[in-house]
Amino acid sequence: MWNSDSLIKLMNSRFKDCRIIIVSNREPYIHRHHNGKIECISPASGMVTALDPILKACGGTWIAHGSGDADKSSVGPDDSVMVPVDNPKYKLRRVWLTKEQEKGYYYGISNESLWPLCHITFTRPNFNPDHWDIYQKVNSLFADAVIQELDYRPTFVFIQDYHLALLPKMLKDRNPNLIVAQFWHIPWPNRETFRAFPWKEKLLEGLLGNDLLGFHIRHHCLNFLETVDRGIEAKVDQEKFEITRNSKTTVVRPFPISIDFEQHEIDANSSIVKNYINKFLEDFELKGQVLGIGIDRIDYTKGIPERLMAINFFLENHPEYVEGFTFIQIGVPSRSYIDLYRNLEDQIDDLVEKINWKWQKGSWKPLIFLKGHYNQFELMAFHRLSQFCLVTSLHDGLNLVAKEFVASRSDNDGVLVLSQFTGAARELTSALLINPFSIEEISDAIFNALTMSESERKKRMLKLREVVSQNNIYRWAGKFFSALLKFEVQELEDLP
Repeated sequence: MWNSDSLIKLMNSRFKDCRIIIVSNREPYIHRHHNGKIECISPASGMVTALDPILKACGGTWIAHGSGDADKSSVGPDDSVMVPVDNPKYKLRRVWLTKEQEKGYYYGISNESLWPLCHITFTRPNFNPDHWDIYQKVNSLFADAVIQELDYRPTFVFIQDYHLALLPKMLKDRNPNLIVAQFWHIPWPNRETFRAFPWKEKLLEGLLGNDLLGFHIRHHCLNFLETVDRGIEAKVDQEKFEITRNSKTTVVRPFPISIDFEQHEIDANSSIVKNYINKFLEDFELKGQVLGIGIDRIDYTKGIPERLMAINFFLENHPEYVEGFTFIQIGVPSRSYIDLYRNLEDQIDDLVEKINWKWQKGSWKPLIFLKGHYNQFELMAFHRLSQFCLVTSLHDGLNLVAKEFVASRSDNDGVLVLSQFTGAARELTSALLINPFSIEEISDAIFNALTMSESERKKRMLKLREVVSQNNIYRWAGKFFSALLKFEVQELEDLP
């Protein structure tokens, strides 16, 4: 079993003579103004949960976009600050972006081009050449920051996600002795879909600068291998999952990400969560109600409109649940700068209003839409209150909401209804797996969840909890860094 201690032990024993640099768009600590003071917070993130302990153990550097409104005033002349503030262990180096750069790099190529391209939800990507120019320049800014942080020690650079696809090659071109790895947190599409990307050769060349490239599941790895095989000149070894281009080999492997199961379970059983449970029962008049929950960013990949239409269909086919059934949808606003996301918010608002108007009786209505940010303890309380959880993503690299629901249910009860188009569906096979495009299947799954025997619910949940507890976030990080051990690290002789 992997845990925080075993991960730290691995890093201290096998990486003690090496430098670790993590690079991501999102930073692990944010400085912001709050009530007239500057506070430092750590955003909720599975990636941060896994990687923060690594740098605390080996004192490396984390390079990220400085997005907090007090970030600039909290760094030194080298644009860095030691974190955590209360017990400094490693350096956080911040990269500054203009509004134009953020628009082109983050909102443009990352989330209007690559995000819809990689998620098969029939949403047309937007390919803007100006955004591509900015994306290249921002990746170069991150490369500059990494190079400036180097010393002569052997160094591993661990890059996160699709925002920095060009960075691996940039780093290798400037210092071939670096060991560079990357984890791609979203799906990789099939080769025919990827052909639409206008700068596909440059993006693939950028990713092949990695020594190790990780995806959530084997299917995404195979898609990537096939994309390279048909897209650019390279030797692709389907058996070894390796790609060689210009005498440089990239190893491709699946590493499904997860959560800190043990800590999540402890928190879900805390008095804080119990107090929230009592509060929500009172505030939302939920006593005596059969309750379902959905928790998502407001994103077109999450299948929220289909989910709401399925609940309407469920009530049409099972009128016996009218006045006794409530579904709570938590929607976290996301990327509202992009028209598609603003339009989706409006669509969800309209659907909720129409469905509630259709079914409302007295003070009862079937849907409660909570738009906003909720802390982890509040979300755990909703998990514990609900008879079932709907995860109906149209396409998802993995989906940690499903695992968080399972980890919250130490009572071994509750039913997970899970889209077959999530990476998590490969692991969580004891969930009720559905086609999220089919409102009939979602409706049937809701009915099955509500009529399932207690013994069947507990049997399924026990299996789900065993999977999530074993394949936790520390196992993800441990397996990834264990895979890096096969690469021979060298001192960095060619420094800037």
